[in-house]
Amino acid sequence: MNIDKVIEKYVPVRKQSLLLFFTSLEWMIVAAGVMILSLTLPGILSELPGAMQVKGTIASSVFIGMLIGAFSSGLLSDFFGRKWANLSYLILAGFFTYFTGMSKTPETFILFRLFSGIGYGGLLPVVNAYLTEFTAIRIRGRFLTLLESSWAIGSILMGLFTVLSLDTLGWRWSYYGLSLISIPLLIVVLVLPESPKIAYLKKGKKGLEKVLGVNIEEEVEVTKHVKMPIISLFNRDYFSQTIMVWILWFSVSFVYYGLFIWAPKIFSSKGITPQNSLWYTFFMLVMQLPGYLLAAYLIEKIGRKKSTAFFFLGTGFSTLLMAAISTQTALLISSVIISIFCLGAWGMVYAYTPELYPTKMRGLGNGAAGVMARIAGIVAPYYTAFIMDKTNSITMVMIPMAALATVSAILAITLGRETKGLPVE
Repeated sequence: MNIDKVIEKYVPVRKQSLLLFFTSLEWMIVAAGVMILSLTLPGILSELPGAMQVKGTIASSVFIGMLIGAFSSGLLSDFFGRKWANLSYLILAGFFTYFTGMSKTPETFILFRLFSGIGYGGLLPVVNAYLTEFTAIRIRGRFLTLLESSWAIGSILMGLFTVLSLDTLGWRWSYYGLSLISIPLLIVVLVLPESPKIAYLKKGKKGLEKVLGVNIEEEVEVTKHVKMPIISLFNRDYFSQTIMVWILWFSVSFVYYGLFIWAPKIFSSKGITPQNSLWYTFFMLVMQLPGYLLAAYLIEKIGRKKSTAFFFLGTGFSTLLMAAISTQTALLISSVIISIFCLGAWGMVYAYTPELYPTKMRGLGNGAAGVMARIAGIVAPYYTAFIMDKTNSITMVMIPMAALATVSAILAITLGRETKGLPVE
């Protein structure tokens, strides 16, 4: 009996659901930690001396850290276990988020933000792996989709606290508050069991029984997967899929972070007052959730390929629409549409990518695509800041973004293959 069948037989769905709840709280912490900058950036740039000269680095530093965290997480979680890697990254994220709020100079802000990014970037794959290894196959896809959708909830809660407290407490308390919230989660992670797979690999059947709290009658084995080199993503069978997937991930991350991080400044450039700009940005965060839900509906209704193209095409169109209009009502409507389509596109690439590769290449394919998203996250804030400084035109920022999203839609239609209803290799 392999580990997946052990989970199916011996771990109650109630316990799996409880673990989904706790891991979703961590996912929300990461979302809040990443997106907190979109609402606090105006205050940071006005308060820290010399911040305007390095605003691109201020905006991108967390993504540089996340790339480092993502690369280190696999090695650390395999060596020390999912639980202790989870705890370490959560401590790192919470500790340096607090010190980010204490920053007196742009340089210290960038440094602390980078280190908190290592924590956030490490948490995502570790938490994902932990839930995957503790969830039965028949409900795993649904649970991972719910885990991903908690990103929107974390962003919304962070946004609500910030817009309500910014005038009275200032931007620093958003970072302090987020750091303090992570303390109860540290206690939860301390009492959580180790992943069944890691427990078995380190201590055998006895270790697995201790983690699950049951006596397992059957012999247990772990399915061994041969590690594939990255060049295998470019063999004849998967070359076009890999090119498409990398562009899709880069595109959605580039548009998302390029717009959301600088959203208050974009709204201000359209004549919206600073206070209303924050509320407009908050509404964008709120409308992420309908985007995920619509993607979850359409992916099974019309299939992966058409849904992916639909959301990317909608992202491109709504980006152009936002660049072209000037009235406040139309601006709010267009920003809401962008959120729905862009987050729908995120949901699609997360669900679609694993189905394009066989089991032996799935981890590699997902990991490489995730790196493209991290790279886009680093580049996009620099891009928006640079173009706005040079041209003072939001239109010039958004036209390339719209083009990138439209190209992605075309690639999804021409290079993508439909996987709805097909068995996973």
